[in-house]
This record gives sequence, C-alpha cells and structure tokens, in this order.
Amino acid sequence: MRIDSLKLKAQLFCGDEAAIGPGKADLLEAIEREGSISAAGRALGMSYRRTWLLVDSMNRCWSDRLVETVAGGGQARGARLTPAGRQVLKGFRALEVALADAARVPLAILEQELRKAPLPPV
Repeated sequence: MRIDSLKLKAQLFCGDEAAIGPGKADLLEAIEREGSISAAGRALGMSYRRTWLLVDSMNRCWSDRLVETVAGGGQARGARLTPAGRQVLKGFRALEVALADAARVPLAILEQELRKAPLPPV
C-alpha cells in the first residue's frame, strides 16, 4: 500500500512462511469474487500452479483452512472462503488501514524535509 512517498507492506509469518500479505489477501478477495481458485489466478495474472501453492500455504499456516474447494460438477463446485478465511481477510485489511493511519503524522513530518526528487549523482 502506498501513502504519498511511503510504501507499507504488512505480512504475518507462520515460522519462515508468509501466512498472509497483500498478495495473498488479494487472492482471497479474487477467490471470493470468482468462486474458483483457477479463475482467481487468471484474474490476477497468476499461473494455476502459483495460485494453488499460495492457497496451500495459507491453508497450512492458519488453525482453520481459509479456502475450501468442492470438486465435481454442479453449481456447488469451485472454491470459496471459509468463515475463518473471511475473518482473516477482514482482520488483515483492518491491520493495513491501522498501519496507514498510524503512519500519517510521522510521515507528514518526514515529508517536510524530503526532496521531490533526488539530486543528480556527484
């Protein structure tokens, strides 16, 4: 997330693995919107394999699965967020907003001294 000249990137880790970050949150939103892991990946410009690896990683990092899949035919097939998935997504987006809000005042102070562009190299 970018606020003026500051870029914030929140990530929560499970051991050495990112349990959720901005990209995984975007993927969860796409799964919710598209109703399919592969369609969500296509919408985000990701390969099928990469999308599945990210979903697997998230499902392994949290106490409850974030995404559930239903194979086969019919309208029930596809993927959707579990209640835990919706809660984690909501909590992560709230964390991003809180971080951005907390950064505004110190950022304003720093930006008073920040050049619009760097001086040319010497």
